Amino acid sequence: MTNSNISTQPLRGFRDFLPQEVQKRQWLINKIRKVFEKWGYEPLETPTLEPLEIFEGQIGEEEKLFFKFEDAGRRKVALRYDQTVPACRVMGEYKGKISLPFKRYQIQPAFRAEKPQKGRYREFLQCDADIFGVKSPLADAEVIALSLDIYREIGFKKAKVLVNNRELLKGIPYEAIVAIDKLGKIGEKGVIEYMGSKGITKEKAESYLSFVKNLKPDETIEMIFDYLAGCGFDKSWYQFDPTIARSFAYSTGSIWEVVIPGFKAGSVLGGERYDNLTRDISGYDLPATGFGLGFDRTLEAAEEFGLLPDIRTSTIVLVTVFSSELLLASLAIAGKLRDKGVNTDIYPDPNDKLDKQLKYADRKNIPYAIIIGPDEAKEGKFVVKNMATGAQEKVKEWVPKM
Repeated sequence: MTNSNISTQPLRGFRDFLPQEVQKRQWLINKIRKVFEKWGYEPLETPTLEPLEIFEGQIGEEEKLFFKFEDAGRRKVALRYDQTVPACRVMGEYKGKISLPFKRYQIQPAFRAEKPQKGRYREFLQCDADIFGVKSPLADAEVIALSLDIYREIGFKKAKVLVNNRELLKGIPYEAIVAIDKLGKIGEKGVIEYMGSKGITKEKAESYLSFVKNLKPDETIEMIFDYLAGCGFDKSWYQFDPTIARSFAYSTGSIWEVVIPGFKAGSVLGGERYDNLTRDISGYDLPATGFGLGFDRTLEAAEEFGLLPDIRTSTIVLVTVFSSELLLASLAIAGKLRDKGVNTDIYPDPNDKLDKQLKYADRKNIPYAIIIGPDEAKEGKFVVKNMATGAQEKVKEWVPKM
């Protein structure tokens, strides 16, 4: 029985992506993956569903955003909140089997019970890169340089990484760090009030904020900046920012965020060193550092700055079917084009008129259409139509210039 009352909308915070949007996303994914692999990083994938216990106590304040439930086997489970914690679980599971240092990248969805709003979704794509097994800040510097190279590859004329070190924040309670991390969004007054809501006196809150604002870069940060300069990044691409705090409980050393000058939606990437996380999960003492790239914000920024190419369908040719009798001739042409690496669509209904088939190609922005009528079939030829110009030519052999 048909139920006309069922809503066809996706759940709040979740999205459908139609072909044109998917093509934009694939373009960006390919750009990011290209840089990951250019720098020697290997792909990793982890399950969508994880034991809840690996996330509990590791994330901090944001644990309220877990998608968690009890499955049919009465196990407490959670959808993948981030990719860092599962990657640390993997390192513990395959201890001794993964060569160190291990440079990994991961491009998969994460799930958070966010309040849906522009730029915030309950399912979203994350693009991570990490180095496991290196204690030196040079590993931090490498993943930071990698992150900037991604934005350079996308086409941004300028991106800026804001760097701090959690070591400089020792002695400041976690609740104050969480508040200071919100400084760019809620301002100094909001930060003081937020600390107050967590039981920190106004006097203490003001002293914490003043202390942080007057911090100076340490040796670790200077080492990172020397590395970035050595990679050819101008000084305008990096900056010490003592108010970068990162609210993840597992942050232990260098912390950073990437912003795009002129893009007002916020940072597009965040990273940190997390030397204790693998040990806390599995007992395997393994230093690590890395970042998570905000895919949606990065795509939004690329569109805002006009960096996306004219993305059309990946189909190059539509082979029309003039009639049922000429279907085999059309199939043969389509097969030859595919064998030559040409993305080729064939119209699925020979009963539709040729005009309708050509309109289909036009709507989908397919550059070329091939027509094989009775005369062409007798001559062993076919007509190639340029859909943009309307120009036609009758040929025996043809491969589009790609």
